[in-house]
Amino acid sequence: MAKKPSAINIIWLYLILLSIVVAAYSGRMDAITKTSFEAAKSAVTLAIALIGAMALWLGIMKVAENAGLMAMICRAIRPLMVRLFPDIPGDHPAMSAMIMNIGANLLGLGNAATPMGIKAMAELDKLNAEKGRATNAMCLFLAINTSHISLPIGVIAVRAAAGASSPGSILIPTLVATTCATVTGIVTAKLFARRSPDPRPVIQENIAETDQKKTETSAAEELFKPGFLGKTIAVALIVAVLAAIPYHFIAAKHWPVFNGDLLVKGTDWLIPLLMGGFLLFGYFRGVKVYEALTDGAKEGFNVAVRILPFLVAIFVAIGMFRESGALDLFVKLVSPLTSRIGFPPEALPVAFLRPLSGTGSFAVMSEIINHAPNSFASFLVSTLQGSTETTFYVLAVYFGSVGIRKTRYALTAGLIADAMGIIASLVISHLMFRV
Repeated sequence: MAKKPSAINIIWLYLILLSIVVAAYSGRMDAITKTSFEAAKSAVTLAIALIGAMALWLGIMKVAENAGLMAMICRAIRPLMVRLFPDIPGDHPAMSAMIMNIGANLLGLGNAATPMGIKAMAELDKLNAEKGRATNAMCLFLAINTSHISLPIGVIAVRAAAGASSPGSILIPTLVATTCATVTGIVTAKLFARRSPDPRPVIQENIAETDQKKTETSAAEELFKPGFLGKTIAVALIVAVLAAIPYHFIAAKHWPVFNGDLLVKGTDWLIPLLMGGFLLFGYFRGVKVYEALTDGAKEGFNVAVRILPFLVAIFVAIGMFRESGALDLFVKLVSPLTSRIGFPPEALPVAFLRPLSGTGSFAVMSEIINHAPNSFASFLVSTLQGSTETTFYVLAVYFGSVGIRKTRYALTAGLIADAMGIIASLVISHLMFRV
């Protein structure tokens, strides 16, 4: 008996078909034709751009893995992760990779989080008894990613640049809204998982143990701890960086008051400090950091090729849907209903675009903020942008990286979490917005 197609198949097909129908009446056939080619080109450009980021961060993760850092982090929060992912052995590399991904998302480090998430998905696929079909652990991991708790650094920066009176005022509302979305995503995924348990391979635990032993053996073979001079120089560099923090403010002749600007400037330090911290940790532990990094970076090239077809399909469908006027038509149809619950019509495009296109929703949000930085609509779209994730993009990249075509309930759980994020954003914005 043929299996029912997954939700992503139906949604993708109807995005294309509805775009064509609406364009036929709106006279935008030329626009969607042009967009289909431009979107496909953008997908390729993005995949190529991802190669560098993935190669770099997968390489850094290899250094951290060989140094034992990921295993240490995993052990620290293993009780929580084991409860969330009971089918994954506590010492499996997938656990530490998922933890690193969630941590990077929490800090708003999207460029670092994506390679870590792809690494986690690859490790999860090693435990997959039915290749090409998403496991319950994969679906749960995707649900967490599409609704992850995150610091809205980029949004605060836009608000500060537009002259908002309190750019950082959206921090608490965003954290509350995204927490609601994350909890909803987890609960939804767990409920679906109960109805459809995974087939468990007999050698699941053995695989985890074998992978762990290989990692430990490989790391042990690479150990070459630095001497006194090397350690002294490294410690001196660490002290120099730490001393630069007060020096930076002393040179500026004032200590900034927290209004969002300090948070934005502080995050500029996070990526370099994380990178240097991981590499120094590996160096002190005796890892040959250059060799380990280049070894791990090789995976980035292969992953970019695997996700390309999925990116092309998603980008084309979303681009055609937006350019045909179908999105605008949908907003007009639902705005009378949403206005009754206090949802400004101008904020609707951000809510509908956010699961489809991160750049599209960010552009609309920026326009609203620049037009009226201190309005309720500006406050709401800022919270919306930071409290939900680009569900279709995450689904395409993460599942595409391991060739998953049967996505099961991952999309449904992600969209339900997005809906909760939108509702929570509206409620908390009404409660906390001050003119």
